[in-house]
Amino acid sequence: MIDGWRLKKGWYWPAAHSDVVRAVLKMAKHGTRVVYVPGNHDESLRDLIGLRLGEVEIAREHIHRAADGRKLLVVHGDEFDGVVLYARWLAFLGDHAYTLLLKGNRVFNRARRLLGLPYWSLSAYLKRRVKNAVQFVGQYEAAVAQAALDRGVDGVVCGHIHTAEIRRFGDVMYYNDGDWVESCTALVEHAGGAMELIDWAEKRRREAVVRPARETAAA
Repeated sequence: MIDGWRLKKGWYWPAAHSDVVRAVLKMAKHGTRVVYVPGNHDESLRDLIGLRLGEVEIAREHIHRAADGRKLLVVHGDEFDGVVLYARWLAFLGDHAYTLLLKGNRVFNRARRLLGLPYWSLSAYLKRRVKNAVQFVGQYEAAVAQAALDRGVDGVVCGHIHTAEIRRFGDVMYYNDGDWVESCTALVEHAGGAMELIDWAEKRRREAVVRPARETAAA
């Protein structure tokens, strides 16, 4: 939710950001349990782990009990990333490259909108196609799943690598919510405990296909 690395480079906080924070705080005030798990981009908040900001708990990790009784370890996930842990300069370099990629992606998608085409994620495409990136994602997922197995839980929920995924590793379910900045994905739990990935970009793509078909049928 809060990218401290970007805010250090230049302050950008529109009203829409305050609306999101306000909505979460309102939920906490009215009885929803809210646990804030900081990651590497808001690591300064890790100094507050164990404390509460109003009704919001700040924790290094959290064990979530799903509606179906399963125990899920919730972590940000950067603790499983050797680049972040042991080569911070490389992590910052990667962040700069990712920022440039996002800027290029915005220009690219403006052109797609002018052509009537739906949103398309350049970084997600590269992650799926570049061999080293695919290998890293696979190793990362396996490491996180193994940590959950060692903790004796049924699954793990994380983010960090911005690659949305629901995948089983033996007896452990791995859930990665991706991100809502560029991939436009989120993880939700249904009333019965089932977990689902929401892919907003994919939803828009399906709507773009269905809409012309309906218009043709109506004509």
